[in-house]
Amino acid sequence: MRKQVALRSGDRGPSRLLAWAQEACTAESQGDISPPDRARKMSSPGVDGDPKPPCLPRNGLVKLPGQPNGLGAASITKGTPAAKNRPCQPPPPPTLPPPSLAAPLPRAALAGGLCPPAGLPLGGPASAPVPGPPVERPPLATDEKILNGLFWYFSACEKCVLAQVCKAWRRVLYQPKFWAGLTPVLHAKELYNVLPGGEKEFVNLQGFAARGFEGFCLVGVSDLDICEFIDNYALSKKGVKAMSLKRSTITDAGLEVMLEQMQGVVRLELSGCNDFTEAGLWSSLSARITSLSVSDCINVADDAIAAISQLLPNLAELSLQAYHVTDTALAYFTARQGHSTHTLRLLSCWEITNHGVVNVVHSLPNLTALSLSGCSKVTDDGVELVAENLRKLRSLDLSWCPRITDMALEYVACDLHRLEELVLDRCVRITDTGLSYLSTMSSLRSLYLRWCCQVQDFGLKHLLAMRSLRLLSLAGCPLLTTTGLSGLVQLQELEELELTNCPGATPELFKYFSQHLPRCLVIE
Repeated sequence: MRKQVALRSGDRGPSRLLAWAQEACTAESQGDISPPDRARKMSSPGVDGDPKPPCLPRNGLVKLPGQPNGLGAASITKGTPAAKNRPCQPPPPPTLPPPSLAAPLPRAALAGGLCPPAGLPLGGPASAPVPGPPVERPPLATDEKILNGLFWYFSACEKCVLAQVCKAWRRVLYQPKFWAGLTPVLHAKELYNVLPGGEKEFVNLQGFAARGFEGFCLVGVSDLDICEFIDNYALSKKGVKAMSLKRSTITDAGLEVMLEQMQGVVRLELSGCNDFTEAGLWSSLSARITSLSVSDCINVADDAIAAISQLLPNLAELSLQAYHVTDTALAYFTARQGHSTHTLRLLSCWEITNHGVVNVVHSLPNLTALSLSGCSKVTDDGVELVAENLRKLRSLDLSWCPRITDMALEYVACDLHRLEELVLDRCVRITDTGLSYLSTMSSLRSLYLRWCCQVQDFGLKHLLAMRSLRLLSLAGCPLLTTTGLSGLVQLQELEELELTNCPGATPELFKYFSQHLPRCLVIE
């Protein structure tokens, strides 16, 4: 875990700092303030350029040394007894001694906010020893050690604003560690700048390269845009690991050029791209790809699955949303993929039946995550095949499968002892009996029952025995009442509870949960 700087309350919090940064950017753009002035204002908090007065001794007294004129030792009382416990607050105007008794401190010491060293008098004759120059330290506003801890508190959007404050902040913020795991989304119209003559110039991508982004999402791009991106992004050849193309007009030729030039890509997503064909997949897919997602591409059918199975022996994750894929395609997976593939998502594959499930469980026996969401022809028998043959499953998604009943949940509870996540959204035939089967699953951590219209309060009582549950979604369940939902306070380890569009979820219930489930995020 990274060590972070604890922020104090008040005007030094992240929200105050972000507001100041936005004001500073606006002022600089209008010519009101320059970057050096910004640094001086942050390091010198005095008004109108006056430095902050030095701290007083704790007892409010400043000792003056003996003077050669025979007046002896003297002292000047500053402040009142009530101010003795506030040593760093500016005192009321003091009664100053004669000029001969008090010479001012060097301005350099005051500007640095430094108190005089021990034993050094505040005044005296001109022959008194002069202190050396203070140790040079960077202002807090540009101290990279402090900034490295502070900037972890901000979101990605806020970091983009803060990077515009000054070069020092940008230098710190442009470290790849602050952007790890983020994927920039670039639309086609954002890739070009229009010159005064009407010509277009590709944007400068050096800022993205400095932050070390390893993945990009390009929306609405063409073959030409892909080529321009490859030529202008310094890390495109080897540094980009993931590419996502959405609603784009990329053709077979563009797909082939992209995967040939960008040798580092191992994760590929194609969504809403209707201009490439199955022949393009045969000619462009590379064995280095380990994760592939294809959705809403109208030219994808069984032959595309054949290309995927033959050309991607190291495939670990496949997500497929294709309305024309049949059971036959699921028999194309090879024995090598049976060892390497651990995640398979078949989304809204309407033609898949229980026969397709048979092909899956025999071809991919090492799956740990399986989704049959929207495969409306799969029944309880298909779920039984899954439960009996895929014992390593940790995540199972059966949402939008209207033929699934309580019997399928019995198969799941009996055989899938490692299951941690179960999604049953819109399984309209699930009843309280099915929940009674699930109550025996000691490893289940996440359970989704959105819009299961037959689940009632009695079914919730079965869930109270599931002490391992961390996430429970009951959104849209119309038969649940306030009384039944209030019993969920017994799940003290619950971290997230979703009750959106649930008629039994009242304001009084949410208040009750806030008192009895203080560590749980309740989504209204």
